[in-house]
Formats: sequence, C-alpha cells, structure tokens
Amino acid sequence: MEPPAVPFPPSPWHLTGDMIVSLWRVPVGELPPWPLPPRARPWIVRRRATLVSFWVDYRPGGVLTYREFLIALVVRHGHGLAAGTVAAWVDDERSLAGGRALWGIPKERGAITFRADGRGVRGELTAPGAPAAARLTYRDVLRLPCRLPARGHLVQQASDGAECHVPMRISGRPAVGRGRVTTGPEGPLSVLGRHRPLFSLALRDFRSVVGS
Repeated sequence: MEPPAVPFPPSPWHLTGDMIVSLWRVPVGELPPWPLPPRARPWIVRRRATLVSFWVDYRPGGVLTYREFLIALVVRHGHGLAAGTVAAWVDDERSLAGGRALWGIPKERGAITFRADGRGVRGELTAPGAPAAARLTYRDVLRLPCRLPARGHLVQQASDGAECHVPMRISGRPAVGRGRVTTGPEGPLSVLGRHRPLFSLALRDFRSVVGS
C-alpha cells in the first residue's frame, strides 16, 4: 500500500479541547441533498429531521491540533439510531486527509476562528470558493460541577462504497447555554440560519477517542 499523500495518525485518534454542541429540529423538506450510506435514512418525527452541529477547538494534548465545524444528521440504521456526518470543515490537511481516508467523513478545507471570554464563545467559518460561511454566538447559562461521559457512533460511506462505522467516546465539563448560528441566505448551511437550536451546550476540557 502506498503511503498517503498527506500523513495522518492511525485510528483511533485521541483528541482533547473545547466544543460547542447544538441540537436542531428542521423540516425534512429543508434538508440539503446530503448523501448517506445506502442503509441509513434520516430519522423523521413529525416531519422534522434532527441535526447536531459541532464547533470544536482541538488543542495540544491530542494526536492533532486543529479547528472544525461539523454537521451530523441523526439517522435510522438497522434497528437503532446513529449519526452520519453530512458536512464538515477543518483547518488542517492531516485531519482532512485522515477523516476521509479512515472513516469516509466528507471533510473540506475552511478557515475557522474562535474568540472566547469567561462564559461565551464566538466562532466563524469561511470556506473560500465554496458557499459555506457561518458565525456562532454562544453563552453559558448553567455550568455543571461534573464531567459528563457520552458514547455514540457515526455511519459513513467510504470512498470505495463500503459502509464504515466510527465509534466515539468523550467526556468533558459541561455547561448548558444559549447558542445561535447565522449564515447567508443560500448554500448548505442556510438550513441552520433559518432556525434556532433546541438547546446548546459547551463541553470544555474534553477528552475523546474517535475510531477503533
């Protein structure tokens, strides 16, 4: 096997940092034509689909240091629920190459900035040459005095058409807050700009394992 053009760490990736997570319920008719693996279907309840957005600042201490904006769609897969990454932008070539090659995550290159104060975060994504631009505003409402663990898995389609399962584990210090994403009127991210999230939370000083 030839080595990858851009070297990246092998699976699993151990990562650490801070993130802002928001949950969205949007009319199914507003979903962009995002591709999914053949056996995955959007989870629809009362004609609405569920999206989860992640603004992530991966910091030193993990195998890679970069920033990311990612959108996952909750899907029915087999007899249960999973998530499928339908859009993602990163500012690091190794993360881009590894996410695509290892797990079929459709990462693109973008410029991502964060500005944080004591209880809030502002983020911005721009992707030159592509209809992707978004701004995040978030502020804590209630910080919880614990570390919150969670597990999940992604279902992705690899470049060769094979279905890829990506287990994920994470723990971090949570805070419930208020978030908003603003976007332009067109493009794949406008579905977020037209709605407010059901809830948002920050997960600070998280430690995560992606892949197996």
